[in-house]
Amino acid sequence: HHVDPARDPRSAMALRSPRALACALLCLPASIAWHGSGVRPRLPSTSLASAPLALRPALHTRAAPARLAAAAAVPEPEPQRSGWRARLPPANELRKIVPLAIMFFCILFNYTILRDTKDVLVVTAPGSSAEAIPFLKTWVNLPGAVAFTVLYSALANRMAPQALFYTVLSTFLAFFGAFGWLIYPLVSAGLLHPVAFASKLAAALPAGFAAPIAVCQNWTYSLFYLLANMWGSVVVSLLFWGFANEVTTVSEAKKYYPLFGMFANVALVFSGQFVRYVSKLHTSLPAGVDGWGVALKLLMSAVVASGGVIMAAFRYLNVAVLKEADGSDGAPSPSGKLAPKKKKKPSMSIGESARHLASSAYIRSLATLVICYGMAINLVEVTWKSKLKQAFPDPSAYSAFMGSFSSATGVATLAMMLFGRFVFRKWGWGTAAMITPAVLLGTGVAFFALCLTGNTFAPLLSTVGLTPLMLAVFVGAAQNIVSKAAKYSLFDPCKEMAYIPLDAEEKTKGKAAVDVIGGAPRQSGGGP
Repeated sequence: HHVDPARDPRSAMALRSPRALACALLCLPASIAWHGSGVRPRLPSTSLASAPLALRPALHTRAAPARLAAAAAVPEPEPQRSGWRARLPPANELRKIVPLAIMFFCILFNYTILRDTKDVLVVTAPGSSAEAIPFLKTWVNLPGAVAFTVLYSALANRMAPQALFYTVLSTFLAFFGAFGWLIYPLVSAGLLHPVAFASKLAAALPAGFAAPIAVCQNWTYSLFYLLANMWGSVVVSLLFWGFANEVTTVSEAKKYYPLFGMFANVALVFSGQFVRYVSKLHTSLPAGVDGWGVALKLLMSAVVASGGVIMAAFRYLNVAVLKEADGSDGAPSPSGKLAPKKKKKPSMSIGESARHLASSAYIRSLATLVICYGMAINLVEVTWKSKLKQAFPDPSAYSAFMGSFSSATGVATLAMMLFGRFVFRKWGWGTAAMITPAVLLGTGVAFFALCLTGNTFAPLLSTVGLTPLMLAVFVGAAQNIVSKAAKYSLFDPCKEMAYIPLDAEEKTKGKAAVDVIGGAPRQSGGGP
């Protein structure tokens, strides 16, 4: 018999008795636990019809609110996908992964153009030669990397992450656009470069000062070389991977990091062919037209346009995807992961950051990985580039060969990406991280063995129309293609996964120190 205390005064008085209060207090914890568990009893569909008539009103008044509450609390299950759609990632993951892949595509497109252009500018500049490149990389790139790291750490303390991304990227794009359309035409007109002063220095100083004099004389080309080298460390490693590590989970990284390079290495194929096409435009231009100036305008315009796409994809991710998944009120995000409110951590000063990073064994290990890779790739790549310069002394021929080399690297890396995804799933991070050093060791030994014993096979090579020099060029190109494919598909994803467990301070400043300063020894020898 259902009794309502509000209507029955006797029941209200009974609840005021000490025994009733004791029972109520004993039952209160169990009631709270039962309600907090989210478990609700399910009444059978026939309970109301089969109940006695006296209990039907009570069952009706209790069952209806319970069913309504259960319907409101339990979300409707997502419809099951079948066929080829079941193999696709969930829609909420696609909204995040596709813009990241587009960003990586455009960043690598620019990286290939800048990498293939910077050597041509420096080597073919008036009063310069290939001997200026080691001086540039040692005395310009390394100090520039240190200065940028200090500046970036200071900006990271004062600016929001989005504003920092836009500021750094727009600075690069503004310089490259101005170089193609303003700086290079002024240099061609005889302005900006102190040619007369450099000639006086060359006459007064010993011949050993030729490289630093050339760097100072062609200071705009030296600045282009510095920023083009820093694009790989800053925009690829620091901006893109730093942002990707912030917005992806470890499980998503294992699934999608090896595939980010799929679109990126399609970009290597397209950008390599684009560089090759532009390098041959001078043959179809009228007499008197600076073919390299026209090609440079096209190349830098492509860099700026691709940078605009990067900014648009970054904006879309922050406005349309991440804000929706923020869960600032503690609600579940679309990915199903609860997004709690983030506690703001006080920023460290530059000195405190340096001491903190130096005391971190984790950061030191990551820096060791990056520096040792750079030293290993330098031993092979510097020797190969010297052979390449001997085989292709003409800048246009050199640039065209590098375009074909970049396209071949993209194709090889696409195949390696598929293998990399299998390696991550089958054997995990440790095995994937060991493949790149093993590839460098094996191919490097083969290349140096050929360089040391190449003349021994000269009579045999002449029968197939090859020289020891061209064979060394082709074997070195194959070594670089395989090692870069292993780096892009395995080494880089492994390195970036290692940043994910770090806190925001270590991710931002530790990544800047490891990738920018730690990458300078790699770039000082021409590494990727």
